[in-house]
Amino acid sequence: MAIKQSSLVIGRQPLIEALQTGKPIDKILLHKNASGDVIQQIRLLAREKQVPIQQVPQEKLNGLTRANHQGVVAFTALVQYMDLQQVIDHVVSNGELALFLMLDGVTDVRNIGAIARSALCCGAQAIIIPDKGVGALNEEAMKSSAGALEHIHICRVNSLLKAVDTLHLNGIQVFTSEMRADKNVFELDMTSPCCVIMGDEGRGVQAHLAKAADAFFRIPMKGNFDSLNVSVAAGIVLYEAMKQRL
Repeated sequence: MAIKQSSLVIGRQPLIEALQTGKPIDKILLHKNASGDVIQQIRLLAREKQVPIQQVPQEKLNGLTRANHQGVVAFTALVQYMDLQQVIDHVVSNGELALFLMLDGVTDVRNIGAIARSALCCGAQAIIIPDKGVGALNEEAMKSSAGALEHIHICRVNSLLKAVDTLHLNGIQVFTSEMRADKNVFELDMTSPCCVIMGDEGRGVQAHLAKAADAFFRIPMKGNFDSLNVSVAAGIVLYEAMKQRL
């Protein structure tokens, strides 16, 4: 898919201004040999705004734009990323029970879009994603979500494990999907504040992340074919949570 120039921030000073004014940035591509005070300022601002930086060769940047990029090209985000604690505070202040999703290694943007659609329909307030190792929330993701990504809080964090700690500190239980779990999804008590971790279809939830969860569950299936698409699985879990809360 060709990248529209309007979706790029090109050059050092334009990127600094974009970061300082709070323009949502999805990712920064930095020439691997770039250095100097301005580059250091970009790094500091990116860390503050939790924007991931990827170091790339000159050819990668030249392939994105013919403009004078000065070793810096950034992708603008189509969604406004939110701070997890602020979202939790907002949900609590509204008198709502937290229902969050955490995505670990889900790279297919169409799946992410479909998950957002189900999440919004079932009353979930937020989706938590890592700043690396997840599909970009681009035009295709937006289209797959039927606009849901614009109406649900998206929290991008630099550590899913730290995000689990934040959830626990706020009294939010964390459940993890696991095919070999003893408990079925409908046996979970989802009437309390909770967050569900959904992992990549092939790898599943990372072991260190699963270890931090409060409970494991599986989605029972009939027959020997035991592989559900992650967006379908997320929809089943979210519907169960909504059913219990109605």
